[in-house]
Amino acid sequence: MNAVISGGTKGIGRAIAELLAAQGFNLAICSRNADDLQKMEAFLKNKYPKIKFIGVECDVSIKGDVINFANEIKKHWKNIQILVNNAGVFLPGEITKESDGTLESQIETNLYSAYHLTRALMPIFLGQSSGHIFNMCSVASILAYPNGGSYSISKFALLGFTKVLREELKTKGIKVTAILPGATWSNSWSGVDLPQERLMNANDVAISLWSAYQLSPSAVVEEIIIRPQEGDL
Repeated sequence: MNAVISGGTKGIGRAIAELLAAQGFNLAICSRNADDLQKMEAFLKNKYPKIKFIGVECDVSIKGDVINFANEIKKHWKNIQILVNNAGVFLPGEITKESDGTLESQIETNLYSAYHLTRALMPIFLGQSSGHIFNMCSVASILAYPNGGSYSISKFALLGFTKVLREELKTKGIKVTAILPGATWSNSWSGVDLPQERLMNANDVAISLWSAYQLSPSAVVEEIIIRPQEGDL
């Protein structure tokens, strides 16, 4: 079994990678940081020596890098069970005040990366008439909130992409799920003075993904909204 995860060395992506590795999945992961990829590979080889690992340094905001990642996967794998479009960036601000280029930066990372990687790997999914694509959206995909700015625009767009993809692939045996997490502990929240239980654990998101994946071929979870028990921040 093979799984592809963009941005899989930290936070939610890392939690998903570890869960899938524990289930015996081979992993293809991209990251902007080569050192993070090396550490991830060493960790996986030590804990899950039987799985195979493909690590590619990639800036997902650059189409050529994304296509290179996909091509590297296609060199080694003829089938893919899971694709997780997880890579993203959060730049807080207000639309009327954020610096020029903020929208472009977040659209390129949060939307275009998923679009290009999905399209590049689609021949594999169509050829096998199966597979599950997960797009890591956000509660910001359905709720405008203060200081959300262009980030929320990009996540609304990613949810739209997911809905269109679901409609196009529903008769082809390929499942599509949008995951919309609320505040989750990751590097973005590092140093925040809040009790541990106020935010979700990244593994909560990973478990939700795995639960959706395990449904029979005749059922699909189209959207998963997960929030901290005490609500959004």
